[in-house]
Amino acid sequence: MSQDKAAAILAAIGGADNIIEIEPCITRLRCELTDPQLVDEQALRRIGVHGVLRSGDAVQIVVGPDADNIASDIEDLR
Repeated sequence: MSQDKAAAILAAIGGADNIIEIEPCITRLRCELTDPQLVDEQALRRIGVHGVLRSGDAVQIVVGPDADNIASDIEDLR
């Protein structure tokens, strides 16, 4: 399930080419993106994320306690 969720999140943030860096932080995925405008917040909410926070080129995706596993799965998919 985590791998499917990771793939869906990866697609919703613009794909692997849009990621400069992604790292887990407790319940969040901290993403530095090439183009943060590619992030599809509605798709992320359909996936089940709890929230999306934006600051410049950085986007934080609140995913809950699976953040470490999801970040690892996203790295594997890149």
